[in-house]
Amino acid sequence: MQFENLTCDRAGSLLTVTLNRPAKLNSLSLGLLRDLLACAASIRQDRDLRAVILTGAGRGFCAGADLTDPESPPAAGQSLGQHVAARLRTYYNPVALEWSDLPVPVVVAVNGLAAGAGVSLALVGDITLAARSATLSVMFAPKLGLAPDMGATHFLASRIGAARARAIAMTGEPVTAEQAERIGLIAECVDDGQLAARTLAVAGALAAAPTQALLAVRRLVNDAGVHDLASQLEREAAAQHVLGDTRDFLEGLAAFREKRSAVFRGN
Repeated sequence: MQFENLTCDRAGSLLTVTLNRPAKLNSLSLGLLRDLLACAASIRQDRDLRAVILTGAGRGFCAGADLTDPESPPAAGQSLGQHVAARLRTYYNPVALEWSDLPVPVVVAVNGLAAGAGVSLALVGDITLAARSATLSVMFAPKLGLAPDMGATHFLASRIGAARARAIAMTGEPVTAEQAERIGLIAECVDDGQLAARTLAVAGALAAAPTQALLAVRRLVNDAGVHDLASQLEREAAAQHVLGDTRDFLEGLAAFREKRSAVFRGN
């Protein structure tokens, strides 16, 4: 995988994707958004991949939309509002949808500032880790007169509830990594010097785990808030029906009985 605005490093079944516009704090130009979509398409085609890490180069994770991007002026006769909405539907929304539904688990390592749509990108993963010096800032409304986008309202509300989501989005006050861990916005706050190693450890464990079971966990947890208990119980039973017929389940069962470590293949 070679892209103009991303670097991709493969180590066995683990892929590390790094946003690579450090001079612009990895802000989202149309070129970077296109690369993220193309990268997601490549990941979907890679049958040997078992986990993905997403992080940023330099001192920031992602500063949000690149408002200086020369590629994205409004078309003739197009209002500014029409232009913003069209760009979201064409680029930002597909990135959020694709990266939150990849066929392998995704670990996001927030290595510095995440702002605006960069917060959305930080929350597309199954597990989000952040360096202790990192901050997440959703300043659309108080700073720009816009509502949060690229899925930010969904990710915030589903992770921390409506009350905190409204407070963060309405005030625009930065959330430190320690605060984000405390309120459940991210999984872990890690000392800056340990972020890379901890991310590799988490992603490596996921890469060695039974992939289909992990994806079932993602789907069930994501949908839990919109189903009553009876419906969720049935969804769990349906998931177990599928997973119970996988080779990984048979391997896990055999390993348990034989008192050895399981070797999962992701199928």
